[in-house]
Amino acid sequence: MNFYELIFSPFIEFDFMRYALASIFCLALSAAPVGVFLVMRRMSLVGDALSHAVLPGAAVGYMFAGLSLPAMSAGGFAAGLLMALLAGLVSRFTGLKEDANFAAFYLSSLAIGVVLVSKNGDSVDLLHLLFGSVLAVDIPALLLIAVSASITIVLMAVMYRPLVLESIDPLFLKAVGGKGGFWHVLFLILVVMNLVAGFQALGTLMSVGLMMLPAITARLWAKNLGSLIALSVVLALFCGLCGLLFSYHIEIPSGPAIILCCGVLYALSVVFGWEGGILTKWLRRKKHRTA
Repeated sequence: MNFYELIFSPFIEFDFMRYALASIFCLALSAAPVGVFLVMRRMSLVGDALSHAVLPGAAVGYMFAGLSLPAMSAGGFAAGLLMALLAGLVSRFTGLKEDANFAAFYLSSLAIGVVLVSKNGDSVDLLHLLFGSVLAVDIPALLLIAVSASITIVLMAVMYRPLVLESIDPLFLKAVGGKGGFWHVLFLILVVMNLVAGFQALGTLMSVGLMMLPAITARLWAKNLGSLIALSVVLALFCGLCGLLFSYHIEIPSGPAIILCCGVLYALSVVFGWEGGILTKWLRRKKHRTA
């Protein structure tokens, strides 16, 4: 197999591969920057919890309309927002922290979603919802992802400064009347929207991976926020391309293949990362001792 057949041929010969690549491009532009702010706000596991919360809503949409993109997307979006709202309310009226409530709700949501799909579908449908498939990315799915990415990019540009302040110093934002609670809720809506947009290609369990892993990996290489966002987008694009090719040639689900590539890059960055890698820290300590 030559270089052309390995890299270019799948995208030139097959429409579904081009659709999948376009969807990954859109998701990288929107989901990766959202992931950067989740990391900054120490909410990485909240993104994972919300991705699980999407499943029962998508399952209810599947029960009523089969593998219908509008029905599953609307159900997933509603379920994700409902879980975020309930977790916030329970945290406010009890002594439990928000992260504990997210954990409780997402475990229950995952169980409910799996039961609903298992009772009303088959194993193929369950695997499709959980792990996605490049074959599922058609024109309607691509349009949904593109619209979600466009809305996310515009809103992130509008809310960039208050979101940075709310992430770094929420007390200062509250003191100057910055409405931190409003920006927090709007940010959670963006998280849910990107998770819903990504589940067609990556599945409900894997969609959060393209949001979080490139952002976490970028943190090991970049120092300032602008570099973090740009590098996370580049890493998401690279892993998406490699994962699609890997899934095509090896014949495995696209979602796990893409997230596996993200995981490999993360593992390498843990060792060699310029801003936090093990090897880099060891070399700097050694240089400091000799100096």
